[in-house]
Amino acid sequence: MKRIRILHLLKSDRPKDNVVIKGWVRTKRDSRGFSFLEINDGSCLKNMQVIADSSLANYEEIKKITTGSAVAVTGSLMESPGKGQQWELKAEKVEILSIAPDTFPLQKKRHSDEFLRTIAHLRPRTNKYGALFRIRSELSLAIHKFFREKGFQYIHSPVLTGSDCEGAGELFKVTALDLNNLPQKDGKADFSLDFFGMEANLTVSGQLSAEMFALAMGDVYTFGPTFRAENSNTSRHVAEFWMVEPEMAFSDLADNMNLGEEFLKYLTGYIMDACGDDLELFAKYVDKNLMTTLEGLISSDFTRLSYKEAVEILDKSGQNFEFEVGFGLDLQSEHERYLTEHYFKKPVIVYDYPKNIKPFYMRINDDNITVAAMDILVPRIGEIIGGSQREERLDKLETRMDEMGISKEQYWWYLDSRRYGTAPHCGFGLGFERLLMFLTGVINIRDVIPFPRTPNSISF
Repeated sequence: MKRIRILHLLKSDRPKDNVVIKGWVRTKRDSRGFSFLEINDGSCLKNMQVIADSSLANYEEIKKITTGSAVAVTGSLMESPGKGQQWELKAEKVEILSIAPDTFPLQKKRHSDEFLRTIAHLRPRTNKYGALFRIRSELSLAIHKFFREKGFQYIHSPVLTGSDCEGAGELFKVTALDLNNLPQKDGKADFSLDFFGMEANLTVSGQLSAEMFALAMGDVYTFGPTFRAENSNTSRHVAEFWMVEPEMAFSDLADNMNLGEEFLKYLTGYIMDACGDDLELFAKYVDKNLMTTLEGLISSDFTRLSYKEAVEILDKSGQNFEFEVGFGLDLQSEHERYLTEHYFKKPVIVYDYPKNIKPFYMRINDDNITVAAMDILVPRIGEIIGGSQREERLDKLETRMDEMGISKEQYWWYLDSRRYGTAPHCGFGLGFERLLMFLTGVINIRDVIPFPRTPNSISF
C-alpha cells in the first residue's frame, strides 16, 4: 500500500482503514499494555499520534524504539479522545526501519540555533527548521506563480561567468588548472591556458544575462544561486545565496518601483495564506510582532522618497548612528531600519542614489550626479530589493565604463545590446534569504538556508 502524507491525513473528514504512514519518531512513551508514538514525516508541523498495543507481534521490539528512529505504520485512522488533536492512528502493524542510538542529538528539548548550525544535516527534523524549509519551498513556488501570472519568461542565467556584474571584485575564481603547478606569464597565473581560455568566476548576479533576454523577449526573470567571496561573519552575509532578478523591457524606474512593491505584497500574502500553521510557530516563538509586521506591509502604500530626502531625515534625526550619514555615502542597515521602523513605520522606497556609490550599468539622471536606482527597505531587514533603470544609451554607458575603469573589450557583448535595437529597460534583485528572514522573524541568514556557506564553513 502507498504511504499517505500526515498532512493529508490530518485534513481527513472521516475515519479511514488500511492507512500507511512512514516517518521519524519524535517522542515515545509507554503505558501499561500500550505505547504512544509521535510520528512526523516532514509534510507538516503536527505529528500523528500512533497507538501501538501489546497485541502486536513485535510489541517488545516496539518498546525499544527511540527518538529519531524511522518507522512504517499501517493502521486505522480514528477520532482521538485526547485534547488538541482530531485524529490518531490505531496501529495494526509497526515496521521498524531503523533504530536511532541514544546519541541522537535532537532530544525532546529546545536547542539553540548556534548548536543546530553544527548539525545542519539534522536540523530539518526540528519543528522550527522543518517549518522554515517548508515556507522556503512554498515561497519558491509563489515566485514562479507571480511571474507566470504577469507574463514573464523564466531564464536560466549561467553560474560560471567571466563578468563581475557588481564591480566589487569579491569573486570566487573557478579553474581547471593544476593549482600545484600553475602556468605563469609575466609573473601571474596564465589563464589563457585554462579551460575557458580566460579567468572564470562564480556569478554574483544573473542581471546582465537577463538584460540580454529582456531586450529580445520583453519581460523575463532569473532565480538561482549567486556567490560572493566576502569575508564577513555578520548575521546578514553568506557566501552562497539565492537571488530573484526580474528585468522588464520598455520600462522605467517608476515601473520598477511598482513591480517591486507589488511583488513583496503578493509573496507576503501568499505565504500568510499557504503556510499559516508554520508561520504561527514563528509568530509564537521567534517574533511576537511578526504578524503585525506582515499585515502592515500588505496594507500600506510604500513611502517613496529620494536618497537626498532620506539623508536629510537621517541627518536631522538626532540619532547617534554608528556609521556616518552624508550625501555620497551609502545607507547602512541602521539607517534603513530607522527609516522603516521609527520614522515612517512602514516599508520605504529610496530612489535616485549618487552615481559614485552605484554600479556602471545604472542610468545617469539629467543632473549627472545621481542614477535612476531604487532600494526597497522593510522593517527589521533594511534593504530587501535593489534595482535600477539600466543605461540604454551607448555613449553614456561607454563614458561611465571609462570613468570606472571597466573593460569595454571584455563587455563587448553587453555594449552590443545598446548598439542593436536598444530600448529603455529596468530590473531589480531580491535577496531570497532576506525575504525569508522578513517573513519568519529569523534574525540570522544562516538559519534560512539549508547548508549555509560562510568563512571556514563548508563541512556539509
